[in-house]
Amino acid sequence: MPTIQKSAELQTVITTFEVTPGTCQDLLDELQEAYAAFISKQPGFVSAALHVNDAQTRIANYSQWQRREDFLAVLRSSEMRKRNRQINQLCRSFEPVMYDVADVFDGG
Repeated sequence: MPTIQKSAELQTVITTFEVTPGTCQDLLDELQEAYAAFISKQPGFVSAALHVNDAQTRIANYSQWQRREDFLAVLRSSEMRKRNRQINQLCRSFEPVMYDVADVFDGG
């Protein structure tokens, strides 16, 4: 379960995918399989969440890693490069961006 904390020393990665309603579920299936079979088993992986907008034109992926280097190692792996080529065929574009948590606000 993702935990968002300003004090957490984790690497946050938010990836947005631009899709069509016709390819949204296919890409979601591909991402779910990638996390279940490969990404979640990699050193430094902490958690991830997938989000889909109502129009099924965007998928947002929020992931957390122990270190920036852990995420970069996964990106550079031959397995992930192969998967990213498949993912690229199912969307117009995608972009992983590394972030630091600037602040957190809770309700209640």
